[in-house]
Amino acid sequence: MKTSAHHLLLSLALAATIAVAQDNKPIAGIGPAGGIVQAHTGFKFTEGPAADAQGNVYFADIPNGRIHKVDTAGKLSTFLEDSQGCNGLMFDARGRLIACQGGAGRVIAIDVATKRIEPLAETYNGKRFNAPNDLVVDRHGGVYFTDPSFGRGEPAQDKMAVYYVAADRKVTRLIDDLPRPNGVILSPDEKTLYVLPSGAADVMAYPVESPSRLGKGRVFCKLQQAPTGPPRGGDGLTVDTAGNLYLTQPSLKALQVVSPGGKTLGLITFPEGPSNCTFGGPDMKTLYVTARTSLYTVKMTATGHRFAAKSQ
Repeated sequence: MKTSAHHLLLSLALAATIAVAQDNKPIAGIGPAGGIVQAHTGFKFTEGPAADAQGNVYFADIPNGRIHKVDTAGKLSTFLEDSQGCNGLMFDARGRLIACQGGAGRVIAIDVATKRIEPLAETYNGKRFNAPNDLVVDRHGGVYFTDPSFGRGEPAQDKMAVYYVAADRKVTRLIDDLPRPNGVILSPDEKTLYVLPSGAADVMAYPVESPSRLGKGRVFCKLQQAPTGPPRGGDGLTVDTAGNLYLTQPSLKALQVVSPGGKTLGLITFPEGPSNCTFGGPDMKTLYVTARTSLYTVKMTATGHRFAAKSQ
């Protein structure tokens, strides 16, 4: 098994820095500032990219039960085996990797040095969560996370919802009226929470009245749709320092870039349907995109926003 894993890593490393011909006209002030690069490939389904304080990026290969790391030089390694369905990832102010551990129905914190796992949220009303999917860490040390259900057996919770787990581990259900809430992110000033459902074309925005309390939601923007077929939702998303959102559109094989005012600025297309994205690298000006069997990178003009960048 170790030999097979070693050979897999070697093959993935050999696939790095393969340029992909992709015709993307730069969006003013956003990018791309370079071509799409297939950094690593050969995975089953990639998700949840997250940058640490140095700009190294971690991401999940869900079916293979692994979390991988790509350092700022582009070297790939396996960070964690048997991840139990870890999906959405983000680092907190303490340098811990916070993860939606979907297979175990909980949100966890992983000590990067020791790989010790500490549960942060395991139950609501005495029941485990369905399958926590995506998350964002706020400046108070709390975590907003989505908990959809995709038909894999009987849901554990009575509703698909968005929750907040505070630094003291108190869990609050915030939103329970969206079809399959998936991606979630805060605005850079943390005054707005955005939720990207996979079961609808409306991206929602909620005013943050306090860390565990939201105001009434509104439709922030509409996801662009293919010319034919039923309306499709999105998956994951990220945000830059100017507040522009980058929404993954798997059905279009693209990221939809939207201004803080809700105006679509353009699309950035990829060879495979993207599941999630984040900014990384030492200067936070490289966009890392998880897309099915691969991890793609693209240099950007915009700079990514760092959440929980400073100790509280």
